[in-house]
Parts: sequence; structure tokens; C-alpha cells
Amino acid sequence: AKRRGNTIFLLLLDIPIYTREGGNNAGHTVVVDGKEYDFHLFPSGIINPKAISFIGNGVVIHLPGLFEEAEKNEKKGLKDWEKRLIISDRAHIVFDFHQAVDGLQEVQRQAQEGKNIGTTKKGIGPTYSSKAARTGLRICDLLSDFDEFSSRFKNLAQQYKSMFPTLEIDTEGQLKKLKGYAEKIRPMVRDGVYFMYEALHGSPKKILVEGANAALLDIDFGTYPFVTSSNCTVGGVCTGLGIPPQHVGDVYGVVKAYTTRVGIGAFPTEQINEIGDLLQSRGHEWGVTTGRKRRCGWLDLVILKYAHMINGFTALALTKLDILDVLDEIKIGVAYKLGGKRIPYFPANQEILQKVEVEYETMPGWKTDTTGARKWEDLPPKAQNYIRCVENHVGVPVKWVGVGKSRESMIQLF
Repeated sequence: AKRRGNTIFLLLLDIPIYTREGGNNAGHTVVVDGKEYDFHLFPSGIINPKAISFIGNGVVIHLPGLFEEAEKNEKKGLKDWEKRLIISDRAHIVFDFHQAVDGLQEVQRQAQEGKNIGTTKKGIGPTYSSKAARTGLRICDLLSDFDEFSSRFKNLAQQYKSMFPTLEIDTEGQLKKLKGYAEKIRPMVRDGVYFMYEALHGSPKKILVEGANAALLDIDFGTYPFVTSSNCTVGGVCTGLGIPPQHVGDVYGVVKAYTTRVGIGAFPTEQINEIGDLLQSRGHEWGVTTGRKRRCGWLDLVILKYAHMINGFTALALTKLDILDVLDEIKIGVAYKLGGKRIPYFPANQEILQKVEVEYETMPGWKTDTTGARKWEDLPPKAQNYIRCVENHVGVPVKWVGVGKSRESMIQLF
């Protein structure tokens, strides 16, 4: 069972293979047998000893971060992960200077505009910028001719130094470390396109693709500019892994029973009051990567419908229903109004989004502890009505309902 940011997607194509795209700016907490694991680069399926985990070409990889994450989770009992992890040779590398630049850019934005994007300072934006500018370096470059890699690394470092005069880069020290990491990851690296092709065309396998960030953080479809730097909607499956569209099977949207957001950006259903505080404290809403307090509000079906327009969900997982257990009444945002008129779309422009008025439906709370529920019949009728209301508005069935952190707390409806 997973608890995560707003609407992300999971996708099931019919050994299991778990794959992932995005960077290590997204954190996922996964609870198995009472143990809590925090993942940023590892696919969540790394815990499963029978599954192969694959980090695709769409991921940007900070190598020290990968091994740090491995070490942290090894202390919690993760074993033999290096035998189950495969890394695409086409994935781009996040260097330490990308992370330093991320921090410097945020300081610059704050000084110039009085506001920043609220990045995790993990170097994700600068790395995708290098990728788009064709100056980036990939895993295949690191494992090939190291002299050639070194000269390209030095050129890239120099480019950043000329843009940010205060930036200090220990080029030789960095290269020495990278050479060490190259040998550590060499056995895990494969041609990702060929690996996925074989997986799709060999003996039947279950392939699960994990989206790293919420749909509303997608570089194209999110609340730009307060977004991540990659496509975390369903198109990222094809571009981030090299999977042809006809192989995409079920698409599962994962959404909380209320809405949260880390960092700044428009948030129409946000509750800056005791309701927001209650959701934040009961839901333990802190960002896994940054430790920032998450902003909380009522479930926003406008953004859920928007995420569905883009991703085409075949079913939803509605999580953290139990957080709403104590409320007398619960509101659901069902439409946006501009100048008193309902609008059928999700506004692209941030200033317009700040101005929308939310139309709510109010439902009575169930005032019952749902954490012990294990099947649909165990849920109070008012909680069942809440779930049915979500299904009716979005037009997508809810397949799972989460009432706690453990796997047993995921109620499967069909």
C-alpha cells in the first residue's frame, strides 16, 4: 500500500517487472509487514524479491543519492537489491553541480521575483535542462570511454561556472567518485529499449509502471511553472521506457480522499483553517523528500477529471479515507466558476486559476473509525456514498479504498 502526492498513475501491462520514471525529487513511503521504506529513485517494487525493478531512460539519476537510498533501506531490511535492479543506459546523470545550481537558481528567483518554484533542490530541473540543451551526460557515456566522459564533464562544469560565478566545482574529485560509481553500477546497466522489448515479447509477465510525481506536476499539463521537469502523466510510459502505446493496458489513478500540495502554486480547494490543519496533522502530511508541510484541502474533482482526460484511467485507488473519519461534514469540489459561470476545463494560466471560485457539494461525515474495514460492507453507508459520489462525477470506478498504511488496509472492491 502506498501513500503519495495528488493524482499519480500506475499502469499495469499484462517474473513481475516494476519500472519507474522521473527523478529523485518525488518520495514514496511504502509499508510492508509493518516496516516503512522511503523510496526516491528505486521503483517501489524493489522490496519484492521475486520482481525485477527497472529504472528507465526517462529517469535522471544522482548516483550518490541512489547508493545512499540503498544504504538507508538496507538498514530496514532490504536485501540483494543490486541483483534485482536494472538501469537503462540511456538515463541522464544528475551531477552534484546540478544540485548546487538548483539551489542557486531558487535563490535567484526569490531575489528577482519575490517567489521561487519550491523545488526540492535535487538538481532535477538543471539536469533536464542539460538534457534538452544536448549537453547532458548519460549512464552509457559514464560506462564507455572515461577520457571522453571526463572532457565532456569538464565542459559542462565550465558552462555552469560561467553562468554562476560563485559556483565551486571540485572537478577532479567529482570525476574520481564517478569512476568508482561506474564500476558499482556496471553489472546493473542494460540497453533499456532491448530489455523492455524482450520483457513485452517474451514469456508473459506482469509489468507495472510507477509514475513518480502527481499529474498536476507534469511539465506540460501541470500547474506550470510550479511543476517538475518531466512528463509524469501516462505519455511518460512510452517516452520514459520505450514502450509502444499499444502495450499500455490498465491505467490506475491514485488519489487521496482529500487534496494536498507541497510548495507554492494555485490550489483552489485549499483550506487555510482548522480543516486544513486537521487533514495535515491526521494525515501526517509532510513531504517525504523535503520534510515540508503539505498544504491540504477538500477533494478537488475538477483536477481529478482533468487528470483523467490526460491519462484515461481505467480505475482509481482512493487512499487515506480514514483521515476523514472525524469530520461532521465533508465537502467535494465539483466545478470551477469564473465570473459566476461554470467552466468545463482546467485553466492553464496560474493567475486565472488563482481567481476561480469552487462549487462544492456537501456531504454528511460518517463519524466512525474506518481503519478496521477490510471489505466494502465494513464501510459506513455515508463513506460508501462519498466513494460513489467520486465515481459518478469522474466516471471512473474506484477499485481500491485505502483506510491505513498497511497492505491489509487496502480494500479491493472488484
